[in-house]
This record gives sequence, C-alpha cells and structure tokens, in this order.
Amino acid sequence: MELKVTGINKSFRSTAGEEKVEILRDISFTVRKGKFVSIIGPSGCGKTTLLRIISGLEHPDRGTVLLGDRAIASPVRDIGYIFQESALLPWRTVRKNIEFGLEVAGVDRKERERRALASLELVELTGFGDFYPREISGGMKQKVALAMSLVVEPKVLLMDEPFVSLDCQTRSYLQQVLLHVWEKTGKTVIFITHNVEEAVFLGDEVICLTSRPTVIGKVVPVDIPRPRERTSPELNRVRKEILLFLEEERQRAGIRYRNGAG
Repeated sequence: MELKVTGINKSFRSTAGEEKVEILRDISFTVRKGKFVSIIGPSGCGKTTLLRIISGLEHPDRGTVLLGDRAIASPVRDIGYIFQESALLPWRTVRKNIEFGLEVAGVDRKERERRALASLELVELTGFGDFYPREISGGMKQKVALAMSLVVEPKVLLMDEPFVSLDCQTRSYLQQVLLHVWEKTGKTVIFITHNVEEAVFLGDEVICLTSRPTVIGKVVPVDIPRPRERTSPELNRVRKEILLFLEEERQRAGIRYRNGAG
C-alpha cells in the first residue's frame, strides 16, 4: 500500500506567542509499498514533527497524508510508531507488553499469546518473554518496542531515531535485526536518523531535509544490492554525497540567519 505525503506545511507559535515560526514547507514525497526510506536533516528541522503528522498524531496546517486511498488524520492501526525511547510498562513482562495493543483491540488470550511469541522470535528475543523491562538491556528494550509495533500487523512502520541512545556495537546489531524483520515482513519503513552511515546502510533512498523553514533539499537513491558492506566504495560514495549536501546546507543556513532570514 503506497504512502503519499503531499504539500505538508506546519508552523508553531514562538515561545513569546507573538508570531508563528514556520517549520515545514511544502513537504511532498511518495513511499512505495515495502520500501525502506531514511530521512536525515539538521537538528530542529522538524523531522519528528513530520513523522507525527504522517502517523496522525499531529495535524498539518496544510497538506495531506494518504495511505492507499485513505486520508490519515488520526492514529490508525495500519501505521506503527517506534519512538526514541522504548515506552514499556514496567509492571508488565516483556510478553505482556507486546500483548498490550492486542488486549486493547479485544483479541482473545490464546491469539494474543501466539502472536506475541511469534513477534519475540522475529526480533530474536525468544526466551525473554517472562522478563521485566528492568531486567533487560537498552538494546533489548528497543527490540521489544519493535515487537510491540509488529504484533498488531501494521502496513507501515515509522521509526524516530530508535537506536540513537545505544552504543555503536549494539546499534550495528539492531540495524541487522531491523533489516531481517523488514525483509521477512515486507513492511514499509520510514526511518529518521542523524547518522549518515545508518541512513545509507538501511535505506533504499535517503530524503535530505534543509534547515527551517524545512523543505526537501535532495533525495538520494541507494541503488546498492543487499546485503551491503558498510565500508564498500559504493556506500562511501553515497555517504559523501549526503555529507556534502549537509555541509552546504549548514553554510546556507548560517548565511540566512546572519542576514536575518531565519
């Protein structure tokens, strides 16, 4: 099912409340079913705001989000959202956390258990279902968060820097887990990151955002076969292209702010 973002504009009131600050300006892109799209851009450019709009958690001032032929104006089960921090309920076991969304949906106990165990296996957490969140590592918590999203069988996964707080080794491992899940399930994924290497290693394409007011400055296809070698010349070439864009954008933003156009 295709996801289409068209003409998204969003502004917020300044802290003083006297004027609006434009965050997103005419953001438009399409993600075909089953594709993995990375989004990268400067801090504060509105990446999380854009993801919240796509999920239906926030409304744009103008523009539309379509999943297939359905307009998204509020959260729907077909779109899963994984946050930077795993929001696990500390009084529930790992399995019970994974089952929570199914409980809310009224799914019967046996089916909840079956689907939770299948999700645990998919994210390589078999055997940890009876552990509590305090008993597992940060990386494992993010795998539980992924399983919680998968168990309700969404068509699209939105991921807001889910590995940002993890060490390099754990982050690299979870990238591989995520790719395994993506390849096995065929989900559409939109993945926000500040890490250029991560964006290129994971994505079929990388959408590069500018500083505020944020527009799409560049879309870089990553036409490199999988599995990918992190240090390959092909990946290095794409990384350099994105790093060059980000550096040029940093310089452009500096000129705009110095001229009072920020």
